[in-house]
Amino acid sequence: MKRRIFYGALLASLWAGQTVLANDPCADHIPQAKPQNASRDIVGQELDQIVDQGHMLFAVYEDFPPYSWEEAGQPRGVDIEIARLIADYIGVEARFNFVDASETLEADLRNNIWKGPIIGGRVSNVMMRVPYDSAFACRVEQVVFTGQYAAESIAIAYRKDQYPDEKPVPAYFRYDTVAVENDSISDFYLSSFAGGQMRSNVQHYTTMADAMAALANSESMAAMGPLAQLEHAGTEDIGIHQPPLPGFAVGKWTLGVAVNFRYRPLSYTVDDAIYAALQDGRIEQIYKDYGLSFQPPER
Repeated sequence: MKRRIFYGALLASLWAGQTVLANDPCADHIPQAKPQNASRDIVGQELDQIVDQGHMLFAVYEDFPPYSWEEAGQPRGVDIEIARLIADYIGVEARFNFVDASETLEADLRNNIWKGPIIGGRVSNVMMRVPYDSAFACRVEQVVFTGQYAAESIAIAYRKDQYPDEKPVPAYFRYDTVAVENDSISDFYLSSFAGGQMRSNVQHYTTMADAMAALANSESMAAMGPLAQLEHAGTEDIGIHQPPLPGFAVGKWTLGVAVNFRYRPLSYTVDDAIYAALQDGRIEQIYKDYGLSFQPPER
């Protein structure tokens, strides 16, 4: 599905109760054979090459506001601006490869960072908006996960006229309608919560933007999804809050970037650029400029 949440498989597996050893998340990992590079990998990945060519390529998800999208032919979004901070730190121009989400995060990383798509296209220097999980990082040795720049979390948006006195919590959706993005972690959670008692009230939409449009048009009483997406599509008639989510093990996660494992100097420099922009408040300001709440990463 085109708009399947790109971190859905990772987050859903953790939410479902997979255990990770706290002290050594890689304890049960069997190392993979080192990958061979495809010919299309020759895109100037070394840091010196990037500086010499004067530009670098970032993979960003297409049609994914408020993170990355095109408006009148111009790239816009939080991830676009953070990518430009990275490129400015290195002293080059940021260029963007808008990509569709694959069925799994591993496929996205394979197609965009270390091997390339089966038909056409090419790999990028950096991929934005990659959820960080130490156990997952062990399984994908072809990629360096670095540059943790923000956190994301699940929230509930609701019509103020439907909830004038109190804000809805998941238990309300036994009786009230709630809009979600199809196959998202919010969909998984609500459809199985309380033994599936609220499944009939969960309304499915292709994108979170469509779910929020349904809420704005009074087709649903509430919507559940990532806080930034709810805030971006919110109106004066819509409230947003983050109540406790019983049984929701992955209500918040850290976001970073991915770089091919062969290009460690580039990954170190990218991490330095993001760290500097976190320290001086530039990344937080980007979120504010888009009307979003900034949640710092758990670095």
